[in-house]
Amino acid sequence: MTTVYGIKNCDTIKKTLKWLTNNDIEHTFHDYRKDGLNADWLESVVNELGWENVLNKRGTTYRQLSDEQKSALNAETALALLIEYPAMIKRPIIQTGSDLMLGYNETVLTEKLNGN
Repeated sequence: MTTVYGIKNCDTIKKTLKWLTNNDIEHTFHDYRKDGLNADWLESVVNELGWENVLNKRGTTYRQLSDEQKSALNAETALALLIEYPAMIKRPIIQTGSDLMLGYNETVLTEKLNGN
């Protein structure tokens, strides 16, 4: 089973869910705001993908951080901020078994999920 993690009103999430549906890939959606965020799961994602990749620096939430918070970013502080502000997590995170994918990329989705 494939699980898509993100925030429901995100356009990239909508595009990902539509792609999965159109390609007949069974999936569930986990909305951080509605379903919550498991800190242990997020820590494992950050450990595998790297906090620099998981942290979305392009979003409004990141831009609203103080300069002090931005300059103090490291693996530990980034994880704490991602738990506090899930909107700063790059979207989507797609999990199939123990395999994680970050972001929407049709080529990668096709390669990894073809036949699942």
